[in-house]
Amino acid sequence: MSKIVELISKISTVDDAKIVLGRQIEIDEDIESAIEFATVAHEGQFRKSGEPYIIHPILVASIVASTTSDKDMTIAALLHDVVEDTPFTFEDIEGRYGYDVALLVKGLTKIEELHDSNEVITDSNKRLIKSALSFKNMLLTSTKDSRVLIIKLCDRLHNMMTMDSQPESSQKRISEETLVVYTPIAHKLGMSKIKRLLEDLSFKYIYPDEYKRIDDYISSHKQDLNLKLNSFVESVKILLNENGFHRNDIEIEGRVKHYYSIYLKMQRKGVSIEEVLDLLAIRVVVKEPLLCYKALGILHLNYTPIIGRFKDYIALPKDNGYRTIHTTLFVDDSIIEAQIRTLHMHHIAECGIAAHWKYKGEEQGKVKLDWINEISSDNKPIVDFYESAKANLFSEEVVVFSPKGDKYTLPKGSVVLDFAYAIHTDIGNLATSAFVNKEKASLLTKLNSGDIVSIVTDEEFRVHCSWVDSVKTNRAKEGIRSMCNQKLKEVNTKVALGILATIFNSSFKDIKDAIDALKLWDNIEKVPTNLGLLKSKIKKIAAYKNIKEVRFWELLKRGYKKPQLKSIKRFSFYTNRTIDGVEFDFCCHPKLGDDIVALYSRGGVVIHHKLCKKVYGLINEERDLLFVKWNIKKSLKYRVVVALQNDKGALLELLKEFNKLDLNIVNIELGIQSSDRAEYCRLEVESSSENSYNFKEIISKKFKVIDFTSLKDAYRS
Repeated sequence: MSKIVELISKISTVDDAKIVLGRQIEIDEDIESAIEFATVAHEGQFRKSGEPYIIHPILVASIVASTTSDKDMTIAALLHDVVEDTPFTFEDIEGRYGYDVALLVKGLTKIEELHDSNEVITDSNKRLIKSALSFKNMLLTSTKDSRVLIIKLCDRLHNMMTMDSQPESSQKRISEETLVVYTPIAHKLGMSKIKRLLEDLSFKYIYPDEYKRIDDYISSHKQDLNLKLNSFVESVKILLNENGFHRNDIEIEGRVKHYYSIYLKMQRKGVSIEEVLDLLAIRVVVKEPLLCYKALGILHLNYTPIIGRFKDYIALPKDNGYRTIHTTLFVDDSIIEAQIRTLHMHHIAECGIAAHWKYKGEEQGKVKLDWINEISSDNKPIVDFYESAKANLFSEEVVVFSPKGDKYTLPKGSVVLDFAYAIHTDIGNLATSAFVNKEKASLLTKLNSGDIVSIVTDEEFRVHCSWVDSVKTNRAKEGIRSMCNQKLKEVNTKVALGILATIFNSSFKDIKDAIDALKLWDNIEKVPTNLGLLKSKIKKIAAYKNIKEVRFWELLKRGYKKPQLKSIKRFSFYTNRTIDGVEFDFCCHPKLGDDIVALYSRGGVVIHHKLCKKVYGLINEERDLLFVKWNIKKSLKYRVVVALQNDKGALLELLKEFNKLDLNIVNIELGIQSSDRAEYCRLEVESSSENSYNFKEIISKKFKVIDFTSLKDAYRS
């Protein structure tokens, strides 16, 4: 892959592009026909660099052909922009090259027409909706034929290689999308070579200064690094040879780790490039799986291993089919990572799912593709779907086990509750606690690879709605939201009946009879939070003249006391009762802005969280309830982590920028991590505006924003 990429980067003519393609796959009559068809279709079209457009599909086809020998994929790559950019149709392609090629091209074609979208389209979100629709189109096609994803990754790789002609804003936008969407897809398909290339190219455009700093260091230390690497490779060859391996039966190659992985290590540890010890890695390729363990034993007997960084992906393969032993060794004054695998494993590690077509006849690792169906079956509005899909794509992962040894792969940072939902939605909903490695643990305990987890459940829903921000997986988030929404709807319906019964000094049964007769059940669950709707229901019930209960009827005849809005402390009540005081119970501790219930008793009001277990029992006992809402100015909170340069006045400039944006700083922590060049600062801010995207964009122009997260309460809709 590195050779083809290096070769492609020098191509600027159509003839040279065809020569490169011919070196990857035999150009038979069908491929020749596809080249001619694409050339005619794109005639007169040029890229922003000024080159004839046809060079792009030929080079994309070259990358595809270097990863797979599947001819249909190469032809689809040659034609992937024909329908999008020329008058030709899918029917034209199907007529010439068959259904499979036409299906692949359809999955690769961007959605340009937005009239089928149910979204409200504005100038600001038009591009996002197009990207989301195109992404969903690709995913839906890939459920029928996963080859479309391989071609898309090759297309994205060539686009990233030729980004210099794009404006800076486009470079950054496309690179961010690549890093968030397409590198995780490459990871899930096991295509590690393309993943690394996409990561480094994206990194170059998103953080050019950091990229240059690493590049300058590696370039200036190239000779020393190569000497150290070559010396270690030769030492390992001698060791293996002395212990029964023939030189012709092993392949060892060394490399400097790719830039983006070095950058992530610097960020995680808060160190500079000079302080990163493990910049080097070697790969040992042997003939059979058993020999992998023999080679591992030889390395561990001769070099001190860092046991905490040992991973056996041969015994426990990744979901993307990846099988390799990883170990990290102390070598003189350095740390070097060693990967040990067979040639078959190497093919899978480099090409992933594409190895299925490239190395037919070899036994390949299984690549799990369930995630495609999980993501594409999401029926959210298209922009929400796109955000959810991005959250569900992840590269770094942990592998944990059930007590019976069943393996579950979760994103790094997952908690016990993510594991519970991964087993089954019902297990997640009913989880109360857990045992991790036989030790009692809470549902929010972070998991590490190798943990054995057992979930303790109850008969009732016990998960807290605020935990939606603590879990990592989309399945857990959706499970919590679904159960909380269901529970809130049930509670709100009962609270609505309680509020109306209290206003009319009546029973739940009388109110239900009136609501049945007047057909007022529509939106009844919104009454506790919508004052206008409550007033409408009151007015209709007050005009109702067919109440069987005499006491209620007499009350209406005399004219009941009309409710009024009353403000007491931080609350507003709509009631016809007198209120002597307001207090909180100690069972649930609602936070400012949470959904709440006002329980009325002997002239006083007690405030509970709406999902409090105690108040749920009191609501079922048909206690008196009042309409209540927080009497506060609406504000949203955000957590921001910024890397500040170690320059005088940097913090002051940051605070001035926040002041310009009318962001109120609630809390600030300095020095959460630091290095020679930068210090990390964590702030909590609040604003009355919901336009967090603009905040992040504006701040990012002057400062390096590491994290920008909404702290909006999970209880709020």
